[in-house]
Amino acid sequence: MVEASEILGASILIVDDLETNVMLLEQMLRNDGYTNITTTQLPRDVYGLHQSRHFDLILLDLQMPDMDGFEVIEALKDLEEDSYLPVLVITAQPGHKLRALKAGAKDFISKPFDLVEVQTRIHNMLEVRLLYRKLAEYNRVLEQTVLDRTAELRISEARFQRFTELSSDWYWEQDADGKLTQFSGPVQEMLGIGVNAGDDRGAGWNANERAALDAKIADRLPFLDFIYTRTAPNGSMQYLQVSGEPMFDAASRFTGYRGVGMDVTERMIRA
Repeated sequence: MVEASEILGASILIVDDLETNVMLLEQMLRNDGYTNITTTQLPRDVYGLHQSRHFDLILLDLQMPDMDGFEVIEALKDLEEDSYLPVLVITAQPGHKLRALKAGAKDFISKPFDLVEVQTRIHNMLEVRLLYRKLAEYNRVLEQTVLDRTAELRISEARFQRFTELSSDWYWEQDADGKLTQFSGPVQEMLGIGVNAGDDRGAGWNANERAALDAKIADRLPFLDFIYTRTAPNGSMQYLQVSGEPMFDAASRFTGYRGVGMDVTERMIRA
């Protein structure tokens, strides 16, 4: 929504080589309550004025000596590339209206001026222009919010990983194919997760417990404090506790697992 005060305070540039036309349009606008009006009779000055002021509306006469309105429109496109060209052309030639719209102007006013037509077209175009600017600003803020939130999530993820590393013996992440992509500690040695085919995963492991863990991973289920055992080369029993959760991307596609674990042998023996 655009407030009436925003429209009346919008910046307007009047461009016409005839002083009488400039004075007439300016007086009409001021009578309607518009307060931020700039005028020029020199079409070659329009580019510099708009570059520094970024007008909300440019009332542009088409038939001017030295540089006509069509040339002014082409020059302004360099300043409004991929954006909204706020030009409302003024012409007495019916054939110029369509040509001006095709060139990039957004609307036209016919000569001789009709007061109601001028008021309506200027008001409507300014409303669209200000809405366009608000939308652009909203998109810019939204994009920055997404970037900030993404950065916060990355920091949070790093803190989470650091916390898990400190509170456990190892941390790991694996992709959808079971390949380790990130880990700290002796993950392959202690868990046998993510090891390549051909490694002696079965050596010393309790087959039933290993099968139960592998089944949870295959079914993409989370698991908490899962304890399983293996027989060490010296014949002693080793107890391992592991927790893990599946990971999914924004499209809910499975991307792998992450988890933590620790050697709880001493605790289990004391129990």
